[in-house]
Amino acid sequence: MRNILNVLHALSLTMLGFSSILIFPLGVSLYFEDGAHNAFLISLAIAVVVSASLWKLTSSSKDEINPRNGLLLVSLVWLVFPLIASLPFVFDAYIEGQSLTFTHAYYEAMSGLTTTGASVLNNISELPPSVNIWRVTLIWVGGMGILVMAVAIMPLLGVGGHQVMRGEIPGPMKEEKLTPRIAGTAKALYAIYISVSTLCVICYRLAGLSWFDAWCHAASTMALGGFSIYDEGFQHYDSPLVDTVACVFMLFAGINFATHYNVLRFRNLRYYATCPETKIFLAILLLAGLGVSAWLYFDGVYPTLTQALRFGMFNTISLATTTGFANTDYLHWPVLLPVMMLLLGSFASSAGSTGGGIKLIRVVLIVKQIRAELRKLLHPHAVCPVKLGRRIVPPPIISSIMAFVILFVIMNVALTGVMVISGLDFTTASSAVFASLSNIGPGLGDVGPMSNYSGLSNFQMWICTFAMLIGRLEFFTVLVLFTPGFWKK
Repeated sequence: MRNILNVLHALSLTMLGFSSILIFPLGVSLYFEDGAHNAFLISLAIAVVVSASLWKLTSSSKDEINPRNGLLLVSLVWLVFPLIASLPFVFDAYIEGQSLTFTHAYYEAMSGLTTTGASVLNNISELPPSVNIWRVTLIWVGGMGILVMAVAIMPLLGVGGHQVMRGEIPGPMKEEKLTPRIAGTAKALYAIYISVSTLCVICYRLAGLSWFDAWCHAASTMALGGFSIYDEGFQHYDSPLVDTVACVFMLFAGINFATHYNVLRFRNLRYYATCPETKIFLAILLLAGLGVSAWLYFDGVYPTLTQALRFGMFNTISLATTTGFANTDYLHWPVLLPVMMLLLGSFASSAGSTGGGIKLIRVVLIVKQIRAELRKLLHPHAVCPVKLGRRIVPPPIISSIMAFVILFVIMNVALTGVMVISGLDFTTASSAVFASLSNIGPGLGDVGPMSNYSGLSNFQMWICTFAMLIGRLEFFTVLVLFTPGFWKK
């Protein structure tokens, strides 16, 4: 019981910290006088009162949490924070007389915090500016992980930062640390994240966007989230320069931030070349983008090679990095191209980036393991370790990667089956589940780039919400809670 109270005490502090972010859209609402300030005031009051009450009730429990309860804390945070984040959507809809249910509001909040970028809101450009600011702020905060930020800026937590980071950080190599202390690691990552986000805002502004539009799209770009403030997305701007800015920063955010840190710290670009993912990541995306562009040009979809390159590269990079922006309705392209781009989104992003999916490092290690097994067939007595650079990857990590990929496939099949049984057509069901598990956002069929998820039933939305959650936390962090052994002493 005491351990649970420790977790709840840590949760109350993170809730208080997260609730304070509501002050930002509240200030925006008052500045623009958009009428949504009451929704944020009510939400802030509820969140602070509940958080403070939970903190008071558990104030006697301030011990260090163990790794098991660190996993519980991560899962609770990712269940409770979307609940807090959904309050402004609910109250704004109530105040404005709109028909937005709690299911829709929670889905939108979960989609933002997991950087999935799938939306259930229509006529987005007509929303109050503060509500749109809140949507993209959720994506930006979720980009590097709420728990990473909490450990970086709230050392008063006094909880097991390393245990929390292991549950939160995506990728198989969770023991890597950039600095001796975990708080230092989190601060280093966020320093890069904030600095480059600021640069992205400036570049969007120079490309012709207003400061408001620049911040909204920079937040989504750096978090590889894909929320836009227009229903038609980047098609609204119809600007090659804006598309180029987005591509550059999506590629940056799709690279491991630890690699960026090492480049900046040692002022040496060779870390990009020696990173086991970066060269492969850039090669895959650029080659895939060029391939899609060539197909579009020679198939006659676009009359000029320049147009084919613009639309082909942008949408390929966007989907492959799990961002989900679109500057055209690519469902009108040859059917194989959207499917291929969606598949890229399931694995192309680097571990330690803000992207979702399986992560490229896992694919690299699986390929190396397959090559090792083939060598063993030819030389049965040979020792064929799997290496990442000069380091030997321990067999337990290879086993966990295999288990992860198998579980990814199983969850895709199982949840797609549930969606089909619930009445959804196979194309929409399979792509919605795949895009949710990989945190991509747009899928195929009725949930394509120029559509959204508002047409799904409440039950189907909850399935996608669950898929976004377990995909963001890479399955095991959540699913371990459903095992009897987790709750035994």
